[in-house]
Amino acid sequence: MKPTLFVLAAGMGSRYGGLKQLDGLGPNGETIMDYSIYDAIRGGFGKVVFVIRHMFEEDFREKVLKKYADVIPVELVFQELDYLPEGFTVPEGRVKPWGTNHAVLMGKDVIKEPFAVINADDFYGRDSFAVIAKYLSNLSDKGNDYCMVGYRVGNTLSESGSVSRGICETNADGQLTGVVERTQIERRDGVVMYKDGEEWIAVEENTPVSMNMWGFTPDYFAHSEEYFINFLRENAGNIKAEYFIPLIVNHLITTGKSTVKVLDTTSKWFGVTYAEDRPAVVEKIRNLIAAGEYPEKLF
Repeated sequence: MKPTLFVLAAGMGSRYGGLKQLDGLGPNGETIMDYSIYDAIRGGFGKVVFVIRHMFEEDFREKVLKKYADVIPVELVFQELDYLPEGFTVPEGRVKPWGTNHAVLMGKDVIKEPFAVINADDFYGRDSFAVIAKYLSNLSDKGNDYCMVGYRVGNTLSESGSVSRGICETNADGQLTGVVERTQIERRDGVVMYKDGEEWIAVEENTPVSMNMWGFTPDYFAHSEEYFINFLRENAGNIKAEYFIPLIVNHLITTGKSTVKVLDTTSKWFGVTYAEDRPAVVEKIRNLIAAGEYPEKLF
């Protein structure tokens, strides 16, 4: 069975402004998502599921889904603030979305096969899709055997400001032993550093980080639902707390419920975190086309 690609596209891109998922960066108006889906198809994925917000469904269907109609099966699911387990309501004053793993939960009714999770606005590169598709295609039915693509932190920074990354630790077998979401990482005086409280801490250039490219089997949804209830109870008074994927992954590996293989890739990540990043991304895509990595027109 071919794996499914699950694209997290519900974020409105607060730092970049506007619906950046629909921003045409390729020579024929291709979005970053288009390149991801092109790479996923040639890597061996068989279906694409998008999670979005209801408020831009019409725009999304017109500008995104239409172009894939004859290329690969696609489905839409929705993430909203009030999509919560029974017995829970949105806390007063809460406007921030519940985070990436809440978005993943929205796919539980339509995804029945191994699946990869990616962000809509990150350019992951051809090799990363081939690597994760191969791993997911070879998984047994036993479950709890997950994976992630690890990028070198030095290759994932923005020149326009700080970025959020899940910093990873691995054991001798290449299994993930811990992942910590660092919300402020940047290069300072030539050194990669993250901010912890008021302190800046240096990290090695090649430290593997999560770019939110994860591979799961459907049993992950049950773990996610169970742990989301704990998260909501623990964060009842924190209207800004987010249910990040690394949060539950960390829980599953430290409790011994699951293993996560860190997959190496030759791909270099880039993305439009800030509006100022856009021209460089356009140029990088043009260079990849010139090098023969992509055709001039994708679909």
